[in-house]
Amino acid sequence: MTTTTRPRPAARPVTARGGATAVLKAEARLFLREPAALFWILVFPTALLCVLGAIPSFREPSPDLGGLRVVDLYVPIALLLALITAGIQSMPPVLTGYRERGILRRMSTTPVRPVALVGAQIALHGAAVAVSALLALAVGRIVFGVALPGHVPGYLVAFVLAASAALALGGTVSAVSRTTKITQAVGSAVFFPAMFTSGVWLPVAAMPDALQRIVLLTPLGAAARALDQAAAGGWPDGTLLAIMALWAVLLTVAAQRWFRWE
Repeated sequence: MTTTTRPRPAARPVTARGGATAVLKAEARLFLREPAALFWILVFPTALLCVLGAIPSFREPSPDLGGLRVVDLYVPIALLLALITAGIQSMPPVLTGYRERGILRRMSTTPVRPVALVGAQIALHGAAVAVSALLALAVGRIVFGVALPGHVPGYLVAFVLAASAALALGGTVSAVSRTTKITQAVGSAVFFPAMFTSGVWLPVAAMPDALQRIVLLTPLGAAARALDQAAAGGWPDGTLLAIMALWAVLLTVAAQRWFRWE
């Protein structure tokens, strides 16, 4: 009796997939051991919302804001603050540190490619931002009576596009920075303008018209307005969504072109 030996499937793809899962688990453990990053992404945006909501005048409807309260506008701003903190301040130093220490170069010689590490960082920071967003929405609703988004699909689309642009911006910061110190300096230089355009210091809806038109051309300014529109119950303006999508694509291409594994 003869037996037919079937060719065994290549082991490398399985090993690569298993290795990517192992990388994700390892990065998750390391991420959870960083209390500072967890605080600034998960806690600080909602804490800022609570501080501002404690101001009595911010809980009063304003004719200049179309009958809305300042605290109503700061719920989507809290979401954007979590995004820019994760994408610009938290993620780039991690990736640059891995490159600086030669970890990415060593990984490139194994079945697990360095892109698995980048993907793990994006997934973890994206998940942290999602949790932060849910926390801000819940606190806004329960504590300050802020209405939940009136157009949930539009809100989700705007949020996903904003997250894509913010994480791509962080990838670009990491790509152009050779060392961790440079990353921190560049990240800080980008972080504060991002806070302004997202409306942290002054909600976009309350900005003067000329300034508002400029801010709406930025990814976070467009995101702030789009989230406001979806929160009010309408589908976000297509131009705003296109601006965010364009920034996400351009920044992703820039990050891929300039990023170096060593």
